[in-house]
Amino acid sequence: MKLLVTGGAGFIGSNFVRHVLRERSDVEVVTLDALTYAGNLANLADVAGDPRHEFVRGDITDAAAVRRLVERGIDAVVHFAAESHVDRSIEDPEVFLKTNLIGTHVLLDAARRARVRRFLHVSTDEVYGSLGAEGKFTEDSPLRPGSPYAASKAAADLLVLACVNTYGIDAVITRSSNNFGPYQFPEKVIPLFVTNALADEPLPLYGDGGNVRDWIHVEDHCAALLLLVDRGRSGQVYNVSASEEHTNRQLTAAILRRLGKPETLIRLVADRPGHDRRYALDAGKLRRETGWEPRRRFDEALEGTIAWYRENEGWWRAVKSGEYRRFYEQWYGGRLRA
Repeated sequence: MKLLVTGGAGFIGSNFVRHVLRERSDVEVVTLDALTYAGNLANLADVAGDPRHEFVRGDITDAAAVRRLVERGIDAVVHFAAESHVDRSIEDPEVFLKTNLIGTHVLLDAARRARVRRFLHVSTDEVYGSLGAEGKFTEDSPLRPGSPYAASKAAADLLVLACVNTYGIDAVITRSSNNFGPYQFPEKVIPLFVTNALADEPLPLYGDGGNVRDWIHVEDHCAALLLLVDRGRSGQVYNVSASEEHTNRQLTAAILRRLGKPETLIRLVADRPGHDRRYALDAGKLRRETGWEPRRRFDEALEGTIAWYRENEGWWRAVKSGEYRRFYEQWYGGRLRA
């Protein structure tokens, strides 16, 4: 089987590429990535010499290039490529619509024309919007996106389902809770807070820190995705969650405690506009249909993630020295408060 993995030089995509090459000797992987600010070839350095892996630099909105690539005997598309940072979507929604919606359309059209056997669209729990203090989102929960990023992903989800209905494309959608692990770009909360703490820099915590997120280690997410490439039912949505809910304040305290750093590094910042209060997913459908179970407990996985950033200082310092640093200073610089 030959997979096309879009966004495969990003965080989840690069972990998925490694997972597939490690777990499936019968699979070849073609990685397509535009290498924007969050795409990094260093994320794929350990598979650069693997004869079953090929990297292609390209933009998913380039219809001619995508069509040529998909027509090279691709059996399945696993679509990660997306603009994904909520703060950036507030600053510049247009690029999110172009990449997340138009890019998905281009890929779907190419997959339809080439009769690709399976299209796996990787989405997010954020399409459901904010959840109250009780309950969990199921795959049948209404879509109520609360940010331009979430709206662009929700629109892409609906486009995928429309193509299943209209053209008979064999497509599956996944909606995952918050991922963490190695190679995550340090605009996201865990790598941001870990690397800032390691450098004795402030940790910008939104609002009162009471926002709740449902966390999953990236390796557990990747294992679920690979199962769904083979076993997912066309036209279906699958939530992917390890049911690990923690407030941002709890998460921040846990990071500082493990690093032996003081809580005086925490700096409260003005809350993000439209900040969703709580996410939580019911992954029962995925478990019933595939037998998938998360293997990593949150505490141990967080410990391992912190250790990875400790041991890979060269990676994150190189990343933070570029565009990320400029965005960080622009977005958080005027929002810090005592």
